[in-house]
Amino acid sequence: MTLIQKLKTTPAGWETTPGERKSYYLYFAGQNAIYFLLANYLTTYLAFCGVNLVKAGGVMLAVKIWDAVNDALFGVIFDSVKFKSGKKYLPWLNVSSLLIPAATILLFCIPKGSGEMVKLAWFAVAYILWDTAYTLCDVPIYGAITAMTRNIEERSSMLSYKSIWAGVGIAFITVAGSVLPSEHVGLSWSWVAVATAVFAFATMIPVNKTLQERHAPSPEDENFTIRRMFSYLFKNKYLLIYYIGYFFYSAANISGALNLLVSYYLFNDTLFSLVVSACGTVPSLIFSLLVPSMLKKIDKMKLYKLCAVLMVVLSLVMWLVGYKSIILHIVLYVIRSVPLSIIGVVMFIFTPDCAEYGKYKTGIEAKGITFAIQTFMVKLTAAISSALVLFILGLKSTGWINVEADSFEALEKLNVIQPQHALNVLWFSYAMIPAIGCLIALVIWNFYKLNDKDVQVMADCNAGKIDREEAEMSLSRKY
Repeated sequence: MTLIQKLKTTPAGWETTPGERKSYYLYFAGQNAIYFLLANYLTTYLAFCGVNLVKAGGVMLAVKIWDAVNDALFGVIFDSVKFKSGKKYLPWLNVSSLLIPAATILLFCIPKGSGEMVKLAWFAVAYILWDTAYTLCDVPIYGAITAMTRNIEERSSMLSYKSIWAGVGIAFITVAGSVLPSEHVGLSWSWVAVATAVFAFATMIPVNKTLQERHAPSPEDENFTIRRMFSYLFKNKYLLIYYIGYFFYSAANISGALNLLVSYYLFNDTLFSLVVSACGTVPSLIFSLLVPSMLKKIDKMKLYKLCAVLMVVLSLVMWLVGYKSIILHIVLYVIRSVPLSIIGVVMFIFTPDCAEYGKYKTGIEAKGITFAIQTFMVKLTAAISSALVLFILGLKSTGWINVEADSFEALEKLNVIQPQHALNVLWFSYAMIPAIGCLIALVIWNFYKLNDKDVQVMADCNAGKIDREEAEMSLSRKY
């Protein structure tokens, strides 16, 4: 069955409608456009603001103190608040569809020519507002799938295909973020943010009209307290194991944040990042489309770890080869894009599994907390990776020359030449730091023992399709 056919039909045993799934997928195009704008271009934007990069990195990490509070707080609020409509997820999605685009624009409008303290204060306030708005969307959109369907295969398929559609948003911001501020166009980063916000709003709105919450948690399950939250977290060991590994993988994944700087300073044109991304798109898309079929034949964690090993090896080869040969770099980049694309598709399929395990193990329906942890880790690691770039470039030993410019066109007119040592640090950071983080994550993920068949048994037990005794007999191991 082709992708188009799957979008128009509903396989036997599935609960969602084609229109519902399409709007669910489309939502991630807008959400990921916003997320990748910050993950890949916020660092570059701050490097152009004329502020001390170490201080900017410090502000970015300081905001995460609030993030740690608001994510945990929202998780409890999310599991406790009852709306008159009876809906658990849609009210939050309605609000966040408006707040996220607005906060994004504000974040990329730091007043030019103002003092450093004013710029840093503006950045801190805007970043807190954006961070809070993003929390309001990320927990509900991922948690909603557990209310849309109880079918584990359907969930896995939807979360796989949503990653493909998220690629549309990533492609949009890759083009907009590379072309608009480039030395060939010269628009400011504020215009990039406006374009992204409009795109996000248009793609995130439809889900508010079509998503159906079929499976509401019982009132007993929603009676959630701080004490129960910590009890749940400590008992859901696989959620913790997975996200500890994810922390190292994602926090060290700084290649995206360095893309434009690497392209401009090492390959002499910001649009080079667009060229290599375009070259990697076709193989990435092909293998992303194959992931649902792969998951029917191989357990998702085994596939995940295999791709992580390939990523580490290919990154090492890329660093050793260097950046003098453009053709060789493109070839290695394209090959590495295959395991990275599979990792990107599979990455968040584990969270619903951990939610099912958590309820099976503890009896607590805590999807709000489960997906709040996912949201927190995504935002925390994005901030750490961006701050890590700022810290590295801001170190005196690196020798990086700080600038203030609206775009790469303005930077080109300044004729800034970075010292060779700074360029060497830039290349090592781009190629090897992500590989080091992935290697640490691989060691941690070896302790993750949940498998797909057992999760389906747990889901059936949680839904009341089978009793506890039958579930225990059907599991492959003792949990």
